[in-house]
Amino acid sequence: MEDSIMFTIHSWYILAPTFIGILLFMMVETFLRNKNSLGQFLLLTSFFLYFLCMVHLVFFPIDVNIGKYANLTPWYMSINFIPLVTIDLKTFLLNIIMMVPFGMYLPLLNKKYHSLKKVAYHGLLISLSFEVIQAVVKATLGNGRSSDINDLIANTLGAVVGYLLFKRVKKAAALKGLVNKISLVKEA
Repeated sequence: MEDSIMFTIHSWYILAPTFIGILLFMMVETFLRNKNSLGQFLLLTSFFLYFLCMVHLVFFPIDVNIGKYANLTPWYMSINFIPLVTIDLKTFLLNIIMMVPFGMYLPLLNKKYHSLKKVAYHGLLISLSFEVIQAVVKATLGNGRSSDINDLIANTLGAVVGYLLFKRVKKAAALKGLVNKISLVKEA
């Protein structure tokens, strides 16, 4: 009789060392090589912390369940291809909120993200990456999150909302100087 292998992968084992490595690299770049200002260092640090928190929310914990009777439902049955009709409003709103900072960070990090179309495209791209990885985790490890077209819609919408908020904040006289000071994109 074959036994199933079951255990849980918690995010801290992967994300904490990743954050420490990124933080050390950015500290060397900022303080030893003078590549960024303190404000830019804080921007990059907060972005990577946000991104790792997003990865934590989207993927973890991963309950590994491999074996003969581990998962009798095929992995592809957990993918929802039907948009909006099958929407869970709470999850939809949470996915929008999760991606708002992404849409705000992009134009601060690179000048090529100074259009709504590009931010929407990259919001869709990162969301699609998350959904594909979730499907792969489900297929290979026998358990995980389901993939959902509604998440793609909500995440893209969240990035767009974030970008629109960024444009609004950037116009505010009180915040314009701060935004320009921490941005990696220097305006002429």
